[in-house]
Amino acid sequence: MGTTPTQPAERTLRAFPLLEGLSDSDLKALESRCRWRTCDKGQTILDKGATSRDVFFVLRGSVAVVTFSPTGKEVTLATVKPGESFGELAAIDEQPRSASVTAIEKSELCIMPPEIFVDLVRTNAVVSFRLLQRMARLVRQSGLRIMELSTLQAAQRVYAELLRMAQPEPAVPGLWVVRPLPPMHEIAGMTSTTRETVNRAVSQLYPSGLLKRKGRNLYLMDRNKLEELVQSLQAHHNHK
Repeated sequence: MGTTPTQPAERTLRAFPLLEGLSDSDLKALESRCRWRTCDKGQTILDKGATSRDVFFVLRGSVAVVTFSPTGKEVTLATVKPGESFGELAAIDEQPRSASVTAIEKSELCIMPPEIFVDLVRTNAVVSFRLLQRMARLVRQSGLRIMELSTLQAAQRVYAELLRMAQPEPAVPGLWVVRPLPPMHEIAGMTSTTRETVNRAVSQLYPSGLLKRKGRNLYLMDRNKLEELVQSLQAHHNHK
């Protein structure tokens, strides 16, 4: 017997919170003016300093927004997942790209021309406000990471990043999960440390049951205790 061919996944922007509420006709009009691109794992999508101004929407897969220190060390600024977007700053301020973007896994992207994105923001108050909310979150997160780099030790930064990445597990009240757990080198880039330090920091909490690894997911068995651990380690460091 022959096998049934797999149908290609639908290419649509319907699942993006930024565009939620747009009518079907408006959404289809936007989609018709976009390009669609599939990127392989490890493929560079954008280079820092590039003058392109397109906005990218991640349909499937995930990408890393990265920059490099003066010594060449890679620093991960963000991981962009399905339903999220990147590249808005260049579309808005017309400046060169402030970071590079690389595919973490095979990913499918929708590429919106800058003039289409800017026109959408100018003419749709709801989309504009959602974009402002997203930018406000990014500013807060950046400020928090800067503070952590100057006040926290490496292990504390790793735990703080896990707390940020974790989401509530709907099936078990009080349980939080990082799904999926990014590779150790990606967490190292986010926390300005080494892969070995990340692995050691995470492994140290397995025996106590505070963290539990299951497949590709990492479970925070007691979020409050992990928060207390970060605070106690910070207090200990400050009193040295």
